[in-house]
Amino acid sequence: MAIHLYKTSTPSTRNGTVDSQVKSNPQNNLIYGQRRCGKGRNAKGIITARHRGGGHKRLYYIYGRIITIEYDPNRNAYICLIHYGDGEKRYILHPRGAIIGDTIVSGTEVPIKMGNALPLSVV
Repeated sequence: MAIHLYKTSTPSTRNGTVDSQVKSNPQNNLIYGQRRCGKGRNAKGIITARHRGGGHKRLYYIYGRIITIEYDPNRNAYICLIHYGDGEKRYILHPRGAIIGDTIVSGTEVPIKMGNALPLSVV
C-alpha cells in the first residue's frame, strides 16, 4: 500500500498524504443523485439566509470481495465496492485494515475477522 506525499506549495498542503488504493470514480449503476434541500431557502423556495448556496453536487451510495476503496463525501468515510459470487455488486463501509482483494463473509459459523458479519446472538 503506497502513500503519496503532496508537494508543498502552500502552508495548508504541508504533510498531506494520499492513499494510492483509494479510487475516485464510483460504479454508476449503484449511485443516485441526492436532492439538496438547503441552500438557504425555506419550504416555499424563498431565500432566507443570505450568502449561502451552490456547492458541489454529491451522489449518494446505496449499500464478496473488495474491488475498490472509495471516499464518500456524504458521510466523511471510506466505502468499499464488494463483488459477490452471484455477480451482485454493493457498497459497504470500509472495515479498518481491509485491503483490495480481501474476502468478506457473513453468517453464523465464520471466523472472527475484521469485516466479517456475525449475528449479535444465536437463538
